[in-house]
Parts: sequence; structure tokens; C-alpha cells
Amino acid sequence: MEILFFVDEDGRKPFAIWRRGLDPAARIRVDRMLERLASGNLASLKGVGAGVLEARIDWGPGYRLYMGRDGERLLILLEGGTKSRQSDDIATAKKRWAMYKRQKGQGDD
Repeated sequence: MEILFFVDEDGRKPFAIWRRGLDPAARIRVDRMLERLASGNLASLKGVGAGVLEARIDWGPGYRLYMGRDGERLLILLEGGTKSRQSDDIATAKKRWAMYKRQKGQGDD
């Protein structure tokens, strides 16, 4: 799988910004999950609605990675967070996924 960052209208990569703010131990856990996903191991992904997928890391505060799948070989990283902010992070990820699809001319379906 190829993994890319969602880029917002200001040219920022919100997931990358979130990841940079993590402490080194948490960043390692996130990177391990991303490596598993990149190798095609998608078994840990769970749909949370509107085409957004969630990967859980059961460590620390319960890290969550949110992404959308574009075709068979591409994941777009939308948002990262923790269990305590899960509802807000899912809502943000859904908005970003809809924006990504509009930018690609795919609409909101």
C-alpha cells in the first residue's frame, strides 16, 4: 500500500503535524502501525462511517489513526488522535475525506 498525507487548503499535512507533536515512544508506535498498513496488513482497520477507516493502537492514551482508502493500493492519512478525542477526530477526518474526494472530483458518495 502507498500511504500519503491529506493536504489541506493551506498546504498543511494535519496528520504529519500531529505525528511530529508526539513523544518519541508514541511516534515509534504510530510508525509501526503505518509500516504494517504499508505492507498491506489492513486487518486492524475498522470503518467509522463516510468512508473513513480507523486504526487503533492500544497503548498509552489509546492512539487512533484515521484514513481513507483511494482504490486498492492507496491510503490517505487524514487525522490522528487519542481515545479521549475520538468523536471530534472522527468528525474532522470525515470532513477531510469529503474534501479530498471533492478535490479529486469524486463528489461526496
